[in-house]
Amino acid sequence: MIKYILRLTEDERAMLRAVVNKGQAAAQKIKPANILLKIDADGPAWSEAQAAEAFGCCLRTILSIRQRFLENGLEAALERKPRTPPPRERILDGEGEAHLVRLAGLTPPEGQARWTLHLLAERLVERNVVETISRQTVMRTLKKTN
Repeated sequence: MIKYILRLTEDERAMLRAVVNKGQAAAQKIKPANILLKIDADGPAWSEAQAAEAFGCCLRTILSIRQRFLENGLEAALERKPRTPPPRERILDGEGEAHLVRLAGLTPPEGQARWTLHLLAERLVERNVVETISRQTVMRTLKKTN
């Protein structure tokens, strides 16, 4: 296992203290800032176990914050790691969304006073825009585009 030794510069310490002392940053930024300040070899030099206990997190969290800081810099250590692939593919791409918005702008079918989410979902399937789609997805998409 590689032992990462963390040494903060004065500028980095000042920036981290500002994040912690302002208290206006998101909690997900304040906690790593506190951790980095405490495990600094030229500062309090807490052990990983001490920091994990003090901040109520697991040892792996401390190690990964330290590693992200040393490999990618201060901003990377304070931010959450971005998710590369989305958890599931989008049902409607840009073209499908445009089709839905266009459809919702048309006059409703005969016998209907207005478009319902169910009707819009059915129409998208009928026109082979998607294989299946839920009313909730139609609602979220319309809400996002308005």
